[in-house]
Parts: sequence; structure tokens; C-alpha cells
Amino acid sequence: MEALKDVRILDMTHVQAGPTCSQLLAWMGADVIKFENPQGDATRGQLRDVPNADSLYFTMLNCNKRSITVNMKTPEGAQVFTDLLKKCDIIMENFGPGVLDRFGFPWEKIHAINPRIVMGSIKGFGSTGPYADFKAYENVAQAMGGAMSTTGVPDGPPFVTGAQIGDSGTGLHLAIGLLAALHQARRTGQGQYVEVAMMDGVMNLCRVKFRDHQRLTRGGLSEFSVPTHQGMGAVPRAGNDSGGGQLGNAIRCKPGGPNDFVYIVVQEAVWEALANRIGPELGMPGLAKDPLFATIGERRKNQNAVWEMIGQFALKHTKRELMAILNELDVPCGPIMSTEDLAHDEHVRGREMWVELDHPQRGKWFNVGMPIKLSASPAVIERSPLLGEHTDEILREVLGYDAAKIAALKSAGAFSAPKKAKAA
Repeated sequence: MEALKDVRILDMTHVQAGPTCSQLLAWMGADVIKFENPQGDATRGQLRDVPNADSLYFTMLNCNKRSITVNMKTPEGAQVFTDLLKKCDIIMENFGPGVLDRFGFPWEKIHAINPRIVMGSIKGFGSTGPYADFKAYENVAQAMGGAMSTTGVPDGPPFVTGAQIGDSGTGLHLAIGLLAALHQARRTGQGQYVEVAMMDGVMNLCRVKFRDHQRLTRGGLSEFSVPTHQGMGAVPRAGNDSGGGQLGNAIRCKPGGPNDFVYIVVQEAVWEALANRIGPELGMPGLAKDPLFATIGERRKNQNAVWEMIGQFALKHTKRELMAILNELDVPCGPIMSTEDLAHDEHVRGREMWVELDHPQRGKWFNVGMPIKLSASPAVIERSPLLGEHTDEILREVLGYDAAKIAALKSAGAFSAPKKAKAA
């Protein structure tokens, strides 16, 4: 049995942050009803690679959902929305501030219609505070949540991370909040409003940087390869430093392509074995006992020299060869995996993290799989819905409307865009 089989979600979210959340919940068995206006989620048409087909942007974030189109600007459409609220456990949205209010459905009214319902809301900066009305996007959230200022090299510009921590990261936070609120609602009979701000989510993911921020009030950060000192204020950018108790860095391998690197962590426990392996090849047989590197304190002070030596050794090996050498020594390491590497990786395929699907418009395509593995209810990934594909099905099965009522609502324009007036 699917873990969330008895949960129904009215999903009004669009683009990335909200759909990430609802897709994960759908993969865990929730009945996710994607509630779209007649034009549909904007990402259906964004970055298209197949003409007249839903884009990968949409298909990769909306698997296992049912789509209904409703024109909320008609009284009949608003009534369908109201009826769905009564049949759902969760409603979620990521509109700009005040959009649902303008449709006549603030949280207070939604809660009155269904006191048990949990409402999830994603905002850029939340519904309170001086930034509440600002628009946010992925990289804006990374900029304002602390990620960019701590990513990159010290004398270069700040960088965004390739991981979508602002959007998808916020979706993960929302999923946790919704499940907690749903658990409470089933215990108490009362739903609640769950809000996650993108900026807040990024700050949470930057937790260790705020650890270091406070450490700087008492002294320098000895694990950083760049100079740090007490009272310097902001945590600096430090390239590929591990930022943890152990030294770590990305080291270039042969043949020297853009992703021919291995990330290596030199733990205290592995230094001797590592030094004994690379030292002789570098003409330094006594490297393990060299007083410049023998203790972790000395290695921190001289870490640029450590990386220089490991780098000389690494250039003689491909990233896969170097990984094999280091794994034998129990050195934590991993090759820098490109999207191309991952799309063909045996480990990734074996864990069903790159899954082939078929779509009636676009044909075969791949989706990133379910990262949360439930032993008793593994995810079965199904394609994303066509726009409005399940409108009649949802009206019949969820709301119990008969054919005559559905036909009357259709003729009233409850599910379609308003017809444009003809020019005189």
C-alpha cells in the first residue's frame, strides 16, 4: 500500500518550488489534483525542445498528478474550487502575495469551508516583514539567503550553485511542514496554514556558514585555505574548501577536461596511508612523517602545499583510476560527475534515479527518480498529465457530478478560457 494513499491534495502551485513538493508527495501515493487555469502551468510552454509538446521543465516536475482546468473567474469555476476544497486534505499554492485573496479565497475562508484542511504556501520572503512584497526567483533566493556570498573563489564574484536550493529546496521544506500539519490535523480535527519562504529555506541550507559566522567572533577559521581572523565579520568565499573539520578540495586529474576532477577529503586517520602512497611517486618517501604535514594542525597551515602534492599525483590518473586508488586507502572521495556521467551511471540506474518514461506528445524522456526510498511502498513513477486531461474524471470520481451537471458547467465556461469578443 502506498504511504499517502489516503491523502488528497489540491495543488495550485506552478513552475518549480511547489511542483517539486507535490510530485514527491504524489510519488508517496497522494492523489495530487493539479488545479490549472485554462492556459495551464506556464512551464508547459517554457524551454520547449519538442514543438507543441509539454516541456521537460513541466514533465519533470509533475509526474503522478491528475490535471483539471478551472476558470476561477466564473462563478461556476469558483464553485468547483469550493467543492474540491471540501474533498481535499491539503491545498497548496505559490502565487504572489494576495492572489488567492483577490479570487475571494483568503486562508480564513478556506479554513471555514473545510476546517480540517492544511494550506501550504510558498513565498519568496514570507507574508510578513519588509521584503514580503518583493518578487523572488531561484537565484534571488540564493543571493538573499547567504548561499551566493559564501560560494566561489575569494577574489572573484559570488556564484549561484547548480543545485536549485531556492526552488526545489523550498519544496522539500514545504513537504515536511505539510506532513507535520496533516498529522496534527488528523489528531485534532483542525488544519493550519503552513508557510515556507524561499529565503528562509536557503538560510537553513546554509546553516554551517552561520556556524562559522559566529566562530569568527572568537578567532580565525583554521580549516579555511584563505586568511581569516577574529572580527572579520562575514564568512568568506573559500573555493572548494570542505568547510568542515577535515581538509577537502577538488583536484584535477588527467586528461584535464572541465569535469576531470575528484573531490578528496584528507581525514586525520588516512593521512599516513595516503602520504605513503603518493610520497614515493613524488620523490618524497618520508612524506607521512614530514613535520610540515604530520599533524592536522600543520596540514591546515600548509594545506595549499598538500593540495599541490596530491594534485601532481592526480594528474597521472583519470578520475575513475584515482577514485579506485583512494577507495583502497579508505580516503573519502568522489569524481565530479557531470550530467552526462550521471545519465549513464550504473549506480544511478540501479537506484532508479534516472528513469525512462513515455509521453503521448513528446515520446520517450527521462526523469530524475524518487530520492526517498520507502521499503514497504516504493514509488512507481508515471508521466505528467496533459493539460486538463483528468477534468471529467475528477468531477465524476471526486465530486460525484453527473453527466448533465458536467455538461452544464462546461457550457457555462467553468473549465475554459473566456471567449474573446468579436471585433465590430
